[in-house]
Amino acid sequence: MLVVSEPKDLLSHINYDLGHGDWILVDQRKIDEFASISGDYQWIHVDTERAVNEMPDGKTIAHGLLTLCMSAALAGNILKIEQLKQSINYGIDKVRFTSPVKVGNRIRMNSVIEDVIERDGGVIYLKIKRTVEIENEDRPAMIASTISLLYPIN
Repeated sequence: MLVVSEPKDLLSHINYDLGHGDWILVDQRKIDEFASISGDYQWIHVDTERAVNEMPDGKTIAHGLLTLCMSAALAGNILKIEQLKQSINYGIDKVRFTSPVKVGNRIRMNSVIEDVIERDGGVIYLKIKRTVEIENEDRPAMIASTISLLYPIN
């Protein structure tokens, strides 16, 4: 875990590899719950019987947006900023779902600090490249760059 005193300390950590979070199982319950919340009931996600006959490996696949939404849990405890008033999600750049997450797969995320910019008032713009890996697979499930605004305690 990278520990810094205040947000501006991240200015010296561009290209810093924050490491991996823990592996998390993507089971059918998680997929079904996401379908219920999102309203996306496309059969490739929720119809386990049809998937047996019509999907590669006979398995349903997770929604790409479920993988994206799991980013907070997948990141784990990789960064601590001791003097942080608040952090706000500012956006996500270049989201790509490069390989499907099949039911029963375990995924984890690697995070690398891509960019850090100091703005007015000491607010820090933090861009982190997020790569969601699938256990025992060569291709990642997702690659995206998350952007946060970090407000120091003043």
